[in-house]
Amino acid sequence: MNTLAILQPPTSLPEVPAGLLARAAAHARRYRMSLAPRWGAALLTLWCTLLLNAPLWSKLAQLPDFVDPWFWKRAAIVGLIACATYWWFMLLSWPGLRRLGWSLTLLTAAGMEYYIQHYGILLDSGMVRNVLQTNTSEALALLGPRMLLHILVFGGLPSLWLWFGVAWRRDSLWRGWRSLLLVLASFALLAAGVAGMYRQLAPLLRNHMELRYLINPTSGIVALADVTLKPLLIPARPFVSILGGAGLGASYGIAQSGGGPARSLPVSMAAGSSAHKPPLLVLVVGETARGDHFGMNGYARDTTPQLQARNAISWSNVRSCGTNTAASVPCMFSHLGKKDFEARKANHETLLDVLQAAGLGVSWLDNQSGCKGVCDRIPHATAYDQATATQRAKWCEADGECLDQLMLDQLDLSLAKIPAQKRAVGTVLALHQMGSHGPAYFRRSTAQAKHFRPECTTQVTSDCSQQDLINVYDNSIAETDLFVAKTIDWLKTKAADYEVALVYLSDHGESLGENGIYLHGLPYAIAPDSQKHVAWITWPGTLAARTRTNEACLRAGKAQPLTHDFYYHTVLGLLDVRSPTYRSALDAYAPCRQQALVSRAPNVPDAL
Repeated sequence: MNTLAILQPPTSLPEVPAGLLARAAAHARRYRMSLAPRWGAALLTLWCTLLLNAPLWSKLAQLPDFVDPWFWKRAAIVGLIACATYWWFMLLSWPGLRRLGWSLTLLTAAGMEYYIQHYGILLDSGMVRNVLQTNTSEALALLGPRMLLHILVFGGLPSLWLWFGVAWRRDSLWRGWRSLLLVLASFALLAAGVAGMYRQLAPLLRNHMELRYLINPTSGIVALADVTLKPLLIPARPFVSILGGAGLGASYGIAQSGGGPARSLPVSMAAGSSAHKPPLLVLVVGETARGDHFGMNGYARDTTPQLQARNAISWSNVRSCGTNTAASVPCMFSHLGKKDFEARKANHETLLDVLQAAGLGVSWLDNQSGCKGVCDRIPHATAYDQATATQRAKWCEADGECLDQLMLDQLDLSLAKIPAQKRAVGTVLALHQMGSHGPAYFRRSTAQAKHFRPECTTQVTSDCSQQDLINVYDNSIAETDLFVAKTIDWLKTKAADYEVALVYLSDHGESLGENGIYLHGLPYAIAPDSQKHVAWITWPGTLAARTRTNEACLRAGKAQPLTHDFYYHTVLGLLDVRSPTYRSALDAYAPCRQQALVSRAPNVPDAL
């Protein structure tokens, strides 16, 4: 007997009788519900309104100023949300669009509800923009089995019903008109309801602005449309250059070619300027670092021992421009400040462009999800992409996410990439951290920095005790302390050839479970202070003396209130770079520089 022939699989599957397939199809059709699209939309509306708006109903129940003993206010709110949701589903009810459009809405709404419940995230336009700019590793960090199960139950099951449990009727012309009338009626009821309840709803929404972002799926749809469709309908902002007049101050001892009128900074001292070494400034863009969790700012835990040992200066009262990276980073590198940046009618170059136009060598090294447009016109690189195999094995995970110390191994390479002619004038290296980016905080620190235990070791932060969450977050701050301190040590090795300094500034803060809120990205007007309070640290090194900045004065003013608005102008002042966009009132170091002038060079006039 040929045993190989016995074990060999058949070359083709046995044929199934055609009659059996027909009977199976008929059996499946027998149990499918025959339904008009307008009634399918009504059922999905009830599903979304009652089940996928649980965070909204829970929030309303917790509000002390929401008095509703007879539940008529809740009933009215349910009716308004139902009308808006039904209107949306009916817009997607066309035969070729229905199943796909409704399924995507359900799956998205289920995901939104999960994040609202477990992280306190509100999906406004800023959060949508942040999500669209998130890289793969950040997105995967937010995924987990519980989230997938939640989406499958609350979004997947009704989607399966749409595809396999319903036989959609083809409406006649009259029934089609009835569907249109229902759409118009839902819109009319929505408008009438909003008008009729304005007196009751307006104070509620004004006092609790977060409620409008809890309406699911409407809030997400509106935010997504604002981010994706609005740019298509509104003309793009024109680009207006601000590089005219950018140049180096007299401390460089270099004759400037005319490029337009410019105001000299008050520290430009022609005498002895040729004796200055070229500056080497490192700008560290921190990530998700709360100012109130830095030991240097009075935090109960010593999370910054390395920076304190290096006599760095930390400002304790600093507020961010936004509550997420996509909002804060472009704003902090702009000359406009938060208010004018958000209302701008034109786009402009950034701080780094101005420094490059003045004649300095500038580069950006990224260990995050990109520079958000800040580095588009200057040399830039991603730390992972230029890492050697040895560096990746030491600092990176399999998914390409790396610890910030990878950038330390690449500092010499970054400096060497600056052309020698530029280095002879001055160099600015910008480093964009991974920092304390959540929710996988346990991946943000090395064993050397894990001082506080036990740690939260899951990305589902709501599953951890608040103390464990604080522990793992504080360890990420300790890792930033170590990273910035080692960067200072590297700068010290360059002090023979350069005047060196470092400025660290975080982009935004973080919520760690206070009032059930996690992560960041809430609308600025309602975000807690923990998402706005950021760290600003300066190591003056030898560069501050170039502009006659009094270090003791800087230390005495550590408690002064600052914002991201000051960053652009402070860096220009520290480097003695001229620009018509410079404003001395927003130079955080200027008062100490003027004091130095008064005490050391009283005969030199203030150029401003």
